[in-house]
Amino acid sequence: MDPCPFVRLTVESLALKLPLATKPSPVSGVHPSTTPCFCKIQIPSFPAETALLPLSSSPNDSAPDTATSAAGFHLDPAALRRLSGKPVALRVSVYTGSMARTCGVSGAKLLGRVVLTINLSSAVSRSATFHSGWLSLGKKKHSEPDRSNKPSARLHLVVRSEPDPRFVFQFGGEPECSPVVFQIQENIRQPVFSCKFSADRNSRSRPLPSDFTNQPSRWKRTLKSVRERHGRERKGWMVMIHDLSGSPVAAASMVTPFVPSPGSDRVSRSNPGAWLILRPNGASVSSWKPWGRLEAWRERGPVDGLGYKFELVTENGPVNGIPIAEATMDVKKGGQFCIDYKVMKDYGLGSRLQGKGFVMGSTVEGEGKISKPVVQVGAQHVTCMADAALFIALSAAIDLSMDACQLFSHKLRKELCHEDQQVSFP
Repeated sequence: MDPCPFVRLTVESLALKLPLATKPSPVSGVHPSTTPCFCKIQIPSFPAETALLPLSSSPNDSAPDTATSAAGFHLDPAALRRLSGKPVALRVSVYTGSMARTCGVSGAKLLGRVVLTINLSSAVSRSATFHSGWLSLGKKKHSEPDRSNKPSARLHLVVRSEPDPRFVFQFGGEPECSPVVFQIQENIRQPVFSCKFSADRNSRSRPLPSDFTNQPSRWKRTLKSVRERHGRERKGWMVMIHDLSGSPVAAASMVTPFVPSPGSDRVSRSNPGAWLILRPNGASVSSWKPWGRLEAWRERGPVDGLGYKFELVTENGPVNGIPIAEATMDVKKGGQFCIDYKVMKDYGLGSRLQGKGFVMGSTVEGEGKISKPVVQVGAQHVTCMADAALFIALSAAIDLSMDACQLFSHKLRKELCHEDQQVSFP
């Protein structure tokens, strides 16, 4: 099946020029000579994007000497159908002051705004630049350039779109329930992979001791002690990805147990759990080669968060990995795990990698919610279905990390427990 049409709308090279008379006074937390202002960027039916605005001192209409960029907008097929064939208003509102809110009230003051009209009718098939240059704030309409001599605040921005086709997959159930994975295009759902989850890789089946029936109370205490010890560590989880023929094509293996830090019931950043994402290299999984390493932990703060870091493994092994994704998502609300070259560049990650654009995204539901991850993979990163399987395995690992980082005072669902943790006593 072909990839789904996506379009990436980017707003970059953002900078601001302020007439000397209107330069804002210092605001707490914002240095007046660097980033005293910020902007909100909006298009219909999408959440606003926010970006800091550096001040530029470049002469006349020349390019700014320093600039930033916004996260941009990822338009899926539904959004493209909704926005194509009609003018789309892109609104950029510029504020002076801090982005922080106190008691729910923002201290920022609107400095002005610009509105650009863009047409996305042919955005799926070709790249387009809708604007590149300076605009006056609140003086002209519909991106009309400023030709007056009166000093006014001016905003520099570059707005462009480019095709960004992606393969879209969805787990048919929660990863720990060994679901089928479907490829999705429009209303068509086609099975392409199956998952096999196991949580007993390190456990061993042993026969009951000969004196079990003669001394049941003694062995009841022993087995209870084993169960309690294992309840303080989450280890041995594995997700094997198979193609439709039943051949294994990728795996996610928990290589570092998730254990609580001393004196607490949470996995700390100083001692994270870890997964290896493996690609086939022989008949036995033990001989497979690592492709990536995912670490996860539970962040402390005003809002509980799942912290994670993903690295590509080089030929020198996991120790010298290339970090390409690091962030925190809300434990209650969940979020989006994302690998994106633009984000890597903005955060100084992946400097040893050559590439651009979107790589992969996967939905992660909040703690305790039913999760059927939706996975998007940039078409340029998939040469065969085995490539896609690696991203499916990674998606399963980040989703299961939400469970692995659950507070140890909470009980895991039975699918995630080792067999010896499910022993019941009369």
